Amino acid sequence: MYGFVKDTLVSIAKHYQTGESLPEEVYLKLLAARTFRAGSLSLRQRVSRKTQVIPPLPEDRFLCGFNHIFAGGYAAGYYSYKWAEVLSADAFSAFEDAGLNDSKAVKETGHKFRETVLALGGGKAPLEVFVVFRGREPSPEALLRHNGLLPVTART
Repeated sequence: MYGFVKDTLVSIAKHYQTGESLPEEVYLKLLAARTFRAGSLSLRQRVSRKTQVIPPLPEDRFLCGFNHIFAGGYAAGYYSYKWAEVLSADAFSAFEDAGLNDSKAVKETGHKFRETVLALGGGKAPLEVFVVFRGREPSPEALLRHNGLLPVTART
């Protein structure tokens, strides 16, 4: 959901000539497009033949051309991209939990983020820093929800 918080997006998305705010119908289309085929994109590098709505072209040799897995020692490192998305979404969900329209709560959460994740940085183990910030270990739930793969629940 981050990047698509309506109040934030509408406040910055203006017509370049008229200054008119982003129309509601365009915002709704952007929101719908954000999660289009999110599940397929998450699976495309693993089980695409079984999961793709549109089958890959016979001449598509994605795995043969996916240099990351043949570049020497990077295959396991590629996992870190998805893990970074999990951490990012989970960290943002702390702001959602606080209430994105509650400026005092957002400021407090931002301060906690600054004093933990940013201030502690590499001085402590990353998992330990995240636990200090969130009060628990990371969860993929927020990423799945932001990608439209879990139902959106009421946020406080």
